[in-house]
Amino acid sequence: MTGRPRTFDLDEALERAMRVFWRHGYEGTALSDLTAAMGINRPSLYAAYGNKEALFRQCLDRYHRGPARHVQEALAEPTARAAAERLLRGTVEVVTRAEGPGCLLVHGALATGPGAEGVRAESAARRAAHRAALRARFELAARAGEFPPGTDPRVLADHLITVTYGLAVQATEGTPPADLHRIAAHALDCWPH
Repeated sequence: MTGRPRTFDLDEALERAMRVFWRHGYEGTALSDLTAAMGINRPSLYAAYGNKEALFRQCLDRYHRGPARHVQEALAEPTARAAAERLLRGTVEVVTRAEGPGCLLVHGALATGPGAEGVRAESAARRAAHRAALRARFELAARAGEFPPGTDPRVLADHLITVTYGLAVQATEGTPPADLHRIAAHALDCWPH
């Protein structure tokens, strides 16, 4: 005996779930919110994606491949300065989208209760991986002579990550995109020459 064939598009439903998590965060999203947005029932959600936590992880993957792809693209820029500019400007674009505002990775799982340790840990691990990748990129730039003597590429990377997360928080508070772009430009004005 075989199950009934799916009557929904897995990819489209995942996109809709990502948008719900992005807007409301992990804890703020009920299964009923997800099923309504995805146009499916609970058994179909569980069969296709697993539980809520598994779905959230898939949404994080989708977020990084889609709206937040600028993070990986920034690492491929030819200079550290270009990487910083791509990261900051891309962050402003993402955190001010209608789906947000803010960043799914920053606010999606920060405020969670005791039952969501796995989601919180997953988000923290992904943020740590981004930080490590940026540190490695800036350490490479330092060895290539892109920074003046005495510049600590790890601190510079940590500073940049802190600014990007701050931009995401500011966006959730309603700071206009033009103001966020000015903050990003100021961070770039402070770049070591």
